[in-house]
Amino acid sequence: MSSSRVGIFLLLILFVSLSLSAQRIGSKSKGPRGSIYSINKKYTNVGVSLNAMNYFGDLAPVEQMGSTDLSLTRAGFGLFASRRLGPRFAARVSLNWGRIKGDDYEAADPSDELARYRYVRNLQFRNDIKELAVVGVIDLSENLATYRSRKNIVPYLFAGIAVFHHNPQALVPDVDVNNGNSAFSNAGEWVDLAPLQTEGISYKKVQLAIPFGVGLRFKLEERWDLAFEVGYRHLFFDYIDDVSNDFVDLGSLPNDLARALSDRSREVTAVVSGETRQTGVIPNRMESYVSSFDGNTYTTIAGYGRDAIDNVRGNNSDNDVYIVTGFQISYIINNQRFKRAKFR
Repeated sequence: MSSSRVGIFLLLILFVSLSLSAQRIGSKSKGPRGSIYSINKKYTNVGVSLNAMNYFGDLAPVEQMGSTDLSLTRAGFGLFASRRLGPRFAARVSLNWGRIKGDDYEAADPSDELARYRYVRNLQFRNDIKELAVVGVIDLSENLATYRSRKNIVPYLFAGIAVFHHNPQALVPDVDVNNGNSAFSNAGEWVDLAPLQTEGISYKKVQLAIPFGVGLRFKLEERWDLAFEVGYRHLFFDYIDDVSNDFVDLGSLPNDLARALSDRSREVTAVVSGETRQTGVIPNRMESYVSSFDGNTYTTIAGYGRDAIDNVRGNNSDNDVYIVTGFQISYIINNQRFKRAKFR
């Protein structure tokens, strides 16, 4: 699905959510004993979540939406509070932290003709995501009474807006293949990629996203709930993995480290696993060029590491996505006193 269609779909979800909330908040719907959904039936949940984080983007196993390497799933956690505002609607604010990862060596199958290019490309990253989100939650079954009468199992939808901080990093290789295999003094360290501008592009570390998804909530006890939730984050940029456009002239980059992390196709060892990479996956025709920026000569594999036609480093036709899957446990806070019915 293209980014524009995804955007339209998300806007429809938000429109439906807002419409339903407007109908329910302050509605005169009658519940048991003819009462309306009044202030004494509203309540607040507070809770924690344990999440699994996955990433869809330029370092995915195949170039299609939903492709991810499950072996690179990483844990995350969150805190949240929600306020029940109507028989079906709640507003929720959450603070989440988690890590996503991508690695061409792990994800791209060298025996797959469509994945060989990415295997030779040999890029990798990790990114710690810190997210603040506000969403509307729509239950698919309603509760017109108090929290004590909520259903045992409730499916729901959610959508909203989020702001998040990200910082893609890469692992420094042992040697600099562009500089006579000289050793890097910080070999084996994780370094920030944004300042290096590996594609000659600068981008912001604070970005917006649209979170949306589905969940299933279970009533454990009178005040305790457990939920399972799957949520997508639709992004408005394509550099959560530091990969989006074409290779650039290596001489245009600021230093040796930026050049090494821009083009990793000539590395013999997979930097994370330490395993020896396969060679000859594609015809490794070596070529040299003189940089128009610094006048130095650089040697690369044909199709990689230079500003030329078809030297594609990433695909900017679709933005990146990350997905949060997790369990939530919450406690209901309610200070209202319920009056018992009088019998005469």
